[in-house]
Amino acid sequence: QVQLQESGPGLVRPSQTLSLTCTVSGDSITTDYVYWSWIRQPPGKGMEWIGYMGASGSTYVNPSLKRRASISRDTSKNQFTLQLSSVTPEDTAVYYCARRSRLGDDDYKYDYWGQGTQVTVSS
Repeated sequence: QVQLQESGPGLVRPSQTLSLTCTVSGDSITTDYVYWSWIRQPPGKGMEWIGYMGASGSTYVNPSLKRRASISRDTSKNQFTLQLSSVTPEDTAVYYCARRSRLGDDDYKYDYWGQGTQVTVSS
């Protein structure tokens, strides 16, 4: 029953801020031991973890992106949002939101994913 869906612009101009929202159904974003995550895949490259938000609202961002990326949430709408500032063409990718669950000590799993949304940064 858990579903995640990304929404936001498909085209962003260089130097602008990208804003993407993930809407969750079938689970609460305040659920303990669950980390609501953003991941992206540039064309021809592997997956890159961006960051997550935990049940309490705490966040952690990939050190390579922490100067530009932030994650927020709206618990009344069961949504969490990624903002990525000062974008360049290297930020072009398919962006995914996903649920990461803690199953035990040192045991985590991305058990649900959104369908992904293509974001292109024009040159």
